[in-house]
Amino acid sequence: MLDVTVVNVAVPEIRTALDTGPSALQWIVDGYSTVFAGLLLLGGGLADRLGHRRMFLTGLGVFTAASLVCGLAGTPGALIAGRLAQGAGAALLVPASLALLQATYPDRAVRSRAIAVWGAVASIAFGAGPAVGGLLVSGLEWRSVFWLNLPVAALAVVLTVRHIPATARKKPARRMDPAGQVLGIVGLVALAGGLNEAGSHGWTSP
Repeated sequence: MLDVTVVNVAVPEIRTALDTGPSALQWIVDGYSTVFAGLLLLGGGLADRLGHRRMFLTGLGVFTAASLVCGLAGTPGALIAGRLAQGAGAALLVPASLALLQATYPDRAVRSRAIAVWGAVASIAFGAGPAVGGLLVSGLEWRSVFWLNLPVAALAVVLTVRHIPATARKKPARRMDPAGQVLGIVGLVALAGGLNEAGSHGWTSP
């Protein structure tokens, strides 16, 4: 959730450092949340079928590797690719994290408190993004907003492996809907893409 907003204040530094145009900047900011939202349902379905802890750790791995790509990016294209991959990793780990809470806390009252804490932390991270980004950019440089993810993700992997047992795979009541997934992803990305590119190409551009 932090990565949805932490990059916003780094945009001027990124524009100067990478000589980035307006359209690319839009993708750097919005590409993450677009892919994140588009792949959420797929991430949840895969977690149910392949195991929640496994998918959580996979998502963490993808997210961490993508953060490394963002931190090392030397061109706008590389940074955009890293941001899109970050969104894919987040879409795998977020649904799995909620499922792990369900499995770890079978008591309804305790589970409700755990989910409330999960939501509170996510909300604080979302709101704190601009402040954290501002501190990092002013004290270090724009790349530090991505380096921040590496130690946090590494700690999360260690704690998950050490303390979270693997959950049993469920036999889903219904099959996944690949066509619906693809249409949902394409529709969302196309909508975001149209809005991002309209400023450069005009509203009448195919």
